[in-house]
Amino acid sequence: MLSESSAAVVTATLPAVQAHGTEITGRFYQRLFAAHPELLNIFNRGNQASGAQKAALAGAVVAYAAHLTGGATVPWGPILDRIAHKHASLGITPDQYTIVGRHLLAAVGEVLGEAVTPEVAAAWDEVYWLLACELIAREARLYAGAGLAEGEPVWREWRVTGQTEEAVDVVSFTLEPVDGGDVPGFTPGQYTSVAVDLDHGRGQQIRQYSLSGRPGADHWRITVKRVRGHAGVPDGVVSTFLHEHVSIGATLRLSPPFGEVSAVTGDGPLLLVSAGIGLTPAMAALEHLAVTAPERPVVLVHADRAGAAHAFRAELPRLHAALPNLRTTLWYERVEPGDEVDPVAVSPGRVDPKMIPLSPDSHVHLCGPLPFMNTVRGGLLRRGVPVERIAYEVFGPGMLRDDRG
Repeated sequence: MLSESSAAVVTATLPAVQAHGTEITGRFYQRLFAAHPELLNIFNRGNQASGAQKAALAGAVVAYAAHLTGGATVPWGPILDRIAHKHASLGITPDQYTIVGRHLLAAVGEVLGEAVTPEVAAAWDEVYWLLACELIAREARLYAGAGLAEGEPVWREWRVTGQTEEAVDVVSFTLEPVDGGDVPGFTPGQYTSVAVDLDHGRGQQIRQYSLSGRPGADHWRITVKRVRGHAGVPDGVVSTFLHEHVSIGATLRLSPPFGEVSAVTGDGPLLLVSAGIGLTPAMAALEHLAVTAPERPVVLVHADRAGAAHAFRAELPRLHAALPNLRTTLWYERVEPGDEVDPVAVSPGRVDPKMIPLSPDSHVHLCGPLPFMNTVRGGLLRRGVPVERIAYEVFGPGMLRDDRG
């Protein structure tokens, strides 16, 4: 809990910090990477270049301060869990919080200048360390749950043993541990971090990919969509590297499975709604249920640009045979001859939340672009689905948000 004296100072200075938030975090990243260039290996350089990361960090710090001072209504437990899982998948360590805190608070002083008195600096230092200590504790529990000793690296070498073209610009990699040890189990909806060493001395970069295969198998599967740049935004560095340079026999460094969102919550009706490559956790859920609960009622709703862009289309007949109570509805922006998949209905256009088949007691899992999930979530809430029955997964800076209110 924030001390009474610090709460008063934070409340008084919160508007100024909020107004200059992205300037502060922009200066923070400049300081951080100048002093510790090795940390560039952890942060997503695309989000750095676009400004998305500094905006997300500014929003998170300000929102947490508002939470501590009673000015926010969003529950913070789920947000902290989300951040902790992401940090654990990157191997974040407690000593890195000290580094971040030093440069973040220095950036506040540089941007706000004389307004940052010793009392103001102390109050915001308290805010930061309350947040840091909560995250450090959660991350320690996650590392222990993954079987990692304190300080043990999260990375393990995996060999690519299979490669499948799933759709245009979408490829799946089958992976097995190089050391021949056990393949960790996971919950459908969880992800692994993949660390790659880029060409020409560009260093390491890390991205998270949902585990798209069946939990309990003797291998893992990840499915990667190649991110092609447009409107001045560059191609995805890691996805391009995986598509162009990784093939059967290559090795990759992967983290244990992390992610607080389950795609198979409950044991009653389940609604899986996805768009594009957001289908991957739904595929893990269907593969899992085909073995563990084949009679469970499941509705799969998937949106894509066209049939050629839809990964795992060829798997749908097999999954329908294994799951007799599976109902699938597809929406393609362009429906072309040959897009029909027996016994699946294909509709033209974009998903209409009012048309989604829905049981009143369904648990819902969403995965896809944020605008898509916001639209579907809003439509399902208006149809009476309780907010606590709608789970969703996002990656990147958007995962710092928790719009549950």
